Amino acid sequence: MARGRVGLGRRGEMLAAQTLARQGYEIVVRNWRCEAGEVDIVARKDGVWHFVEVRTRRGRDFGTPEESLTPPKRARMIAVAEHYLAAHGLEDVDWRLDLVAVEMDQAGRLVRMEMIENIVEEPL
Repeated sequence: MARGRVGLGRRGEMLAAQTLARQGYEIVVRNWRCEAGEVDIVARKDGVWHFVEVRTRRGRDFGTPEESLTPPKRARMIAVAEHYLAAHGLEDVDWRLDLVAVEMDQAGRLVRMEMIENIVEEPL
């Protein structure tokens, strides 16, 4: 079962990256890791750095993708973004955290994809 979830997550990330690129985002890196955790997509658009979490679900038995983004996960996202910026000498840039919610049906077809901007307005 874990292999199915990993594949589902990877497919959601791929679809999200393709969609962001079509919308004019420059995909800088995917799956960037540090001691604080991982960010799915780091992108830039109009001078703003975007740290994008992609949450993919098949069905709603366990809630929506948005509902799966817990306060501890949001806190980790902030820490990862701050690590990335420091590691790349980008302390004085505009940045934000975004979420791409991906829902698929049981056959793996895309049902919904939505980008939610500024998921953390203020640091936790």
